[in-house]
Amino acid sequence: MKPVATSPPSDEGVLSGASFADAFMLIVNDQKLDALSAARRVLGRSPKWIRKLMGLRNALVKPFGLRTPKVYNPDARTIGPFPVISTSPERIVLGFDDRHLDFRVLVDVANMGEGRQSVTTSTLVKTHNTFGRFYLAVVKPFHRVIVKRMLAQAVRS
Repeated sequence: MKPVATSPPSDEGVLSGASFADAFMLIVNDQKLDALSAARRVLGRSPKWIRKLMGLRNALVKPFGLRTPKVYNPDARTIGPFPVISTSPERIVLGFDDRHLDFRVLVDVANMGEGRQSVTTSTLVKTHNTFGRFYLAVVKPFHRVIVKRMLAQAVRS
């Protein structure tokens, strides 16, 4: 099965006042994942084209003083370039706050019975200013393609 768009969660106190939210879900079979292991599969590595695109993004935003996270820090408190905010067996919340916007990435795992699980990756964004809204508008088309590609990695060990 391929990742499909689904209803994003409400901000649920994860990022109050979020101005953007989306979610994509994938059904996996016989993986026995918890949220942490699913997040490591989904966000812990990127295909080369995504790494190059993120490198370009970092080069373009650095002059504006925006965060350019180090990619793939093996530190236990990060997954890929994202700091871990909270974790439970069913959900991990990652993200950070910046001058132009705050964002959260949620990875949720739910058992569906018969060895099937759903893995859902949700993104919540709260913009702070005109630049944040502009930045979000520019990255949204890329974001959707990247999230689907990254989520597909949940089926691989």
